[in-house]
Amino acid sequence: MGKYRKLGRTSDQRKALIRNQVTALLYNGKIVTTEAKAKEIRKVAEGLIALGVKEKDNFEEVTVTAKVPRKDKDGKRVKEVVDGKRVTVYDEVEKKIKKDLPSRLHARRQMLKVLYPVTSVPAENKGKKKNTKKVDLVAKIFDEIAPKYTGRNGGYTRIVKIGQRKGDGALEVLLELV
Repeated sequence: MGKYRKLGRTSDQRKALIRNQVTALLYNGKIVTTEAKAKEIRKVAEGLIALGVKEKDNFEEVTVTAKVPRKDKDGKRVKEVVDGKRVTVYDEVEKKIKKDLPSRLHARRQMLKVLYPVTSVPAENKGKKKNTKKVDLVAKIFDEIAPKYTGRNGGYTRIVKIGQRKGDGALEVLLELV
């Protein structure tokens, strides 16, 4: 008996499907899929959340000085002439950043192996590249999802049966974060 469901696909298609569904689940909080797929997705998603819960506080805050370009009221960079060339003016700014400790960095990289990059598009700019933002899903796991599950030992997702799909009669379920 196998340790996983093959889902009627080749291994590369199956891995891509699972990665895609796990990314969608963690980004949106819930997805609708078939029961067999949901059970496979649940394994991977719960592993990532468990990793996030384990490593969520494993960082140190460091203060660094950074050069940031000065901007005018329109948001454009301020330039000044030095030796006949236009040069951008920079200001030194103190910033606090989270520096991952080695085990959290490893966990972050393990998550990035599974999760696809996500780009969010605002509703008013549908179909346009302008104002799209890359979403850091790993940071979302560490900062939003993991703190909700600190006192919980597993069982981070729930499968709710919806009914049969109209086309092929497959049992559909709602897979959601608890």
